[in-house]
Amino acid sequence: MDVAVTGSTGLIGSALCTALVARGDRVVRILRRAPSGRDEIHWDPAGGVLDPSDLRGTDAVVHLAGAGIADRRWTPAQRDRIRESRSRGTALLAGVLAEIRDDGGPSTLVSGSAIGIYGDAGDRILDESGPRGTGFLADVCVAWEQATERAGSAGVRVAHARTGVVLTPVGGLLAKQLPLFRLGLGGRLGSGRQYLSWISLQDEVAALLWLVDREVEGPVNLVAPSPVTNAGFARSLGSALGRPARLPVPAAMPMVLFGRDLVRELMLASTRVRPRVLEDGGFAFSDPELGPALGAMVAGR
Repeated sequence: MDVAVTGSTGLIGSALCTALVARGDRVVRILRRAPSGRDEIHWDPAGGVLDPSDLRGTDAVVHLAGAGIADRRWTPAQRDRIRESRSRGTALLAGVLAEIRDDGGPSTLVSGSAIGIYGDAGDRILDESGPRGTGFLADVCVAWEQATERAGSAGVRVAHARTGVVLTPVGGLLAKQLPLFRLGLGGRLGSGRQYLSWISLQDEVAALLWLVDREVEGPVNLVAPSPVTNAGFARSLGSALGRPARLPVPAAMPMVLFGRDLVRELMLASTRVRPRVLEDGGFAFSDPELGPALGAMVAGR
């Protein structure tokens, strides 16, 4: 299978490309820089540049590109950057796929999204039929998913990969927390009662491959079947490292560093999500439970 990938240099994208190659697929990287070989093509999402002929002959596209949500404070300019990097690039890609659907174009689009679409939902268990939430992230996710409409209307199979918090010691949330927890300085954030819906990087990649291969459409929650509270996460990570995790972090502390809105929506919001589509479809999680997953990650397995 020939699979084109945006965001191929990111944490998830690079791992996905490695997995695709390992199973014998050809990966075509969609990059902002000039291509350096036949398996790279150029696009400029902001400028609306993507040559349709470059995607003819590929079977599927996995679209993961977008500005980092937690890279910096949510200033008005950064909010626009986050929103536009997703909706504009997705709309460009969807339009091109619609144009070439019946002329050798890909029949499948797996497009990134996030469980932020559900907002702060307390302890309610949400599956893919759950209502959208409120807030900046929910608005971004809605626009992100709506931007694929041209592709879907043209007959392209579109799956929205609503990803939770991806755990890996080489990047993201876990990599940032490991140094403090290894020193015994970790603990819950705020009340610790907010739910964290997580997935290991291994299962994230496997789920994306599953979506490429199967006739699944619409939203799909990419999370493990065992969400935990923030306090539960701190205890599990401390246990995996053999360190105490009893130092609570007041919510005001990260607000000073990252800003009130980012902390409220990313760190203090409670999202308890069930991967119903994956479970009903028979997807086999390698890391269904947090404790063993964290133990394997910190041990380097």
